[in-house]
Amino acid sequence: MAAPGAFSLREALSAFRGCVTERRELLLEPYVRGWRGLIRFLHGLGTVFSFISREAEAKVRLMEGYCRGPRRERYVSLQTMVEYELATGLVDRRKSSDSGCRTVLRLHRALLWLQLFLEGLRTGGEDSRTAAICTDSYNASLAAFHPWIVRKAATMAFRALPSRGAFLESMNVGSAEDAVAVLGEALPYIRDAYGITQELFARHRLLDLP
Repeated sequence: MAAPGAFSLREALSAFRGCVTERRELLLEPYVRGWRGLIRFLHGLGTVFSFISREAEAKVRLMEGYCRGPRRERYVSLQTMVEYELATGLVDRRKSSDSGCRTVLRLHRALLWLQLFLEGLRTGGEDSRTAAICTDSYNASLAAFHPWIVRKAATMAFRALPSRGAFLESMNVGSAEDAVAVLGEALPYIRDAYGITQELFARHRLLDLP
């Protein structure tokens, strides 16, 4: 069993499993709870991912405030949030803001990186280089939104990552083989949450908010 406050892949799986309703709505509270688990995972890996986990944690705190605030009925699902914020002019397409849409967009971009990275760990062989998996995942996702100096620092830091086996054991579900099995169960739910967000934000032209 994971120590109190430690990352458990099964806990994150449970949260993301509860994100999507039968009507294909994305519920924000379990989405944010799943992100809390992923942030604990990043923290457990030391300072290598701090440039990602710090921003994700700030965005999660913002979303928790919306989900529990005076307009919480507008932030039950991604769909109700987008409808409300667009109708009330809370989304600024010209400059950065703390709107829920912009906040979720930042988490959405980071979720793609984590999804690709975890999938690479799941499908990799025993001799797979974690640094290469992480770098490839980063270049296919978050790198496009970071300045050159951050990209350079990130790829340098990835070289210090532990082995694939150590990563899998850090997921607190048993052996490396157990972690691979649970990842196979968890990743479809994460992909589903990502896909719903991508489609909704593309439809409303929200994917490029500053």
